[in-house]
Amino acid sequence: MLEGLYSAAAGMSAQQEQLNAISNDLANLSTSGYKSERVAFNDLLYNRVNIAGSETTAGDGANALVIGRSEGQGAITETGNPFDLAIEGPGYFEVKRPNGQTVLTRNGNFGVDASGTLVNAEGNRLAPPIKLPPGISPNEITVSTTGVVTAANRTLGQIKLVTVTAPDHMLADGASALLPTTSSGAPHPATGAIHQGALESSNVNMAGTMAQMVSTQRAFQMNSTSIQTESQMMSIANQLRPGS
Repeated sequence: MLEGLYSAAAGMSAQQEQLNAISNDLANLSTSGYKSERVAFNDLLYNRVNIAGSETTAGDGANALVIGRSEGQGAITETGNPFDLAIEGPGYFEVKRPNGQTVLTRNGNFGVDASGTLVNAEGNRLAPPIKLPPGISPNEITVSTTGVVTAANRTLGQIKLVTVTAPDHMLADGASALLPTTSSGAPHPATGAIHQGALESSNVNMAGTMAQMVSTQRAFQMNSTSIQTESQMMSIANQLRPGS
């Protein structure tokens, strides 16, 4: 009977992992450039057990883990803000944190810091940096689909989109920030196009995600009920006496 308890407990743990991913997706429904998490399930080891004098195979349940993020394109919404940039197709903006750490993101909600350098909402500068000359109005800034930034007939630099060989192996570090790893590969040029004055919305499908949450909650509840049933059966078995 213990095998049943272990399997149900493993099932509850797997469904909880799925619920955590769903909760994170729903929390970032309005986060620009956010990509929904992908969760994979796999069977745990199977063991041969003897039940009532008959040998059979019993599994240890299921396991779940986040294996990456969906690469689906989010809707591009016009904002009219010249510093808002949306990516269509593959690619990420590369930004540098104050500690020198490289971060990739699809969130193109940019602005300028006190020095006139383009930064994202967290204050991280684009890499390579783009600096606006003094006296330039935001409305004078033009960003081409290839990322060339110009103002007053002067080229200020180019925003270069990058990607990695294995995006699923990047580490999430914030709502829309991703850290390249050895497994993901180093950033290299991407082929996406930049749309100025727009933002890419989260690619989370509200209706589908809510339906998945209900299904996951029911699966969690079924595993919980299985544990209660197994516990009751063990209690009954412990009360049995020979010859009673």
